[in-house]
Amino acid sequence: MSDQLSRRTTLAGAAGLTVGLPVLAACGGGGGGSSASETPRTKTGTVVGPTNDVPVGGGKIYGDLNLVVTQPESGTFKAFSATCTHQGCQVGSVSKGTIDCPCHLSKFSIDDGSVEGGPASRPLPKVAITVANGQITVA
Repeated sequence: MSDQLSRRTTLAGAAGLTVGLPVLAACGGGGGGSSASETPRTKTGTVVGPTNDVPVGGGKIYGDLNLVVTQPESGTFKAFSATCTHQGCQVGSVSKGTIDCPCHLSKFSIDDGSVEGGPASRPLPKVAITVANGQITVA
């Protein structure tokens, strides 16, 4: 009987490990290269929103599009992936000239997406946009 319990315990532990590994892998992200999650969930021609939603000297995060649009100076709009290049969290705010990630406190420039503060070591990927008639559109 003790052999059966030992075997059952071992099998139950192995089953738990098999289920748990994919979850751990999904939470990881070794800070390595780009992943599909870093690209916006948009197609060329997708209307992002009105320009007046993006404050001068700040920005707006469009989480459903995985996109952050900034306006570093009046009339100049920039767009970047909203996925932090450190471990794949979505950035959470735009404040005081930086795009900020809540997970590990990386900061990126609203002007060019470059790293202003780590642990991220790579800039946010740029996304091409057009601005016409008060609307921001993915180019």
